[in-house]
Amino acid sequence: MPDVSVLNVLFYGERIGTLTFLQGERTLFAFNDTYINNENRPTLSLSFKDGLGNLITDLKPTRQRVPTFFANMLPEGEMLEYLAKRAGVNPKREFFLLWILGKDLPGAVTIEPADGEAWPPEANGGENEEEKNERKTNAFRFSLAGVQLKFSVIKSASGGLTIPAEGVGGSWIIKLPSMKFDQVPENEFSMMTLAGKIGMDVPEIQLIDPTSISQLPDGIEALKGKALAVKRFDRTDKGPVHIEDFAQVFGLWPDEKYGKASYRNIAEVIAAEAGTPGVAEFVRRLVFNNLIGNADMHAKNWSLIYPDRRQAAVAPAYDFVSTVPYIADDNSALSFGRTKRFGEFTVDELAYLAGKARLPERLVLDTARETVEAFHQTWNAEKKNLPLSKKLVEAIDAQARKIPLGRK
Repeated sequence: MPDVSVLNVLFYGERIGTLTFLQGERTLFAFNDTYINNENRPTLSLSFKDGLGNLITDLKPTRQRVPTFFANMLPEGEMLEYLAKRAGVNPKREFFLLWILGKDLPGAVTIEPADGEAWPPEANGGENEEEKNERKTNAFRFSLAGVQLKFSVIKSASGGLTIPAEGVGGSWIIKLPSMKFDQVPENEFSMMTLAGKIGMDVPEIQLIDPTSISQLPDGIEALKGKALAVKRFDRTDKGPVHIEDFAQVFGLWPDEKYGKASYRNIAEVIAAEAGTPGVAEFVRRLVFNNLIGNADMHAKNWSLIYPDRRQAAVAPAYDFVSTVPYIADDNSALSFGRTKRFGEFTVDELAYLAGKARLPERLVLDTARETVEAFHQTWNAEKKNLPLSKKLVEAIDAQARKIPLGRK
């Protein structure tokens, strides 16, 4: 293997920098002069801006891992292990995973090898050309980040969904049924549907039969239940729209998504970048996810989107799931202000968060009250019509009663 390998980083199709793999398992990201000197440059990440809004160009190499912004574009946990195995790459070698998966990353970033080589040297493994091509196809199909088995798929003119041979260009995400927990896609469909009815910004979603999806791997038919199809909000007819999650914003490693951020931190950024509409949307989502018992709203489940390529807005909602029916948990993923406990999410705690994050208290509390009222009205009217088991409905009912802020 060469001592130095280089990947080009493209943003909206234009090269803006390079990732260079150096001796000693170090990776250096550097912007090119064209991007640096462009006064109207599109925003790659708030993490690359200093306190005055200037571009940070003095970037230090990372050891063994790629920089945090890029690490958060890769899958996590079992999905990462699965992908790496199919690609023939050590899962700890993130640079080479980006080499393979860089054609279909979240947002407007794509990554390609600078020398045109389509496959990293370490992934060859003495295979012949046919074996290499099969391994490449298997890897590309699973190219989106996330811990749930999900695919980037294309919707045909007839309305059917197909996994493309190389996982590139899909404008929908398919989330398959869980092998561990019942009705996870139905749960997410229901919670996202409720959120939309209450007034939150949610993407188009639908429940489908997994067997109706073309090109699924063998064995998928053994999974029980529906799959969830989610229209990607980072893909439009006019091209990609850039997004970044809050682990990227804060420069956190993926495994720090629970411990090194808080809802106060997220609120401060949203207030500064997205103004009053963003703050109201933040409050609606925070209150709603406490009421349904989503204990997994960590830093990677909040994102910013850049519709005009420069100014951030709160991205549409995703991954709204009531987790308490599956794993009993009295705590939210992140701290509100002084506590993480669902049972301590009170008006006083929300006012404290507003004060510390310098949010307009009246806006925060009025939005919270309106969200609670809308939740109870909508949940009571819709819960019998949603594709949820009696067990899930009862668990959400119990959770809503547990939240002091949500009691009628």
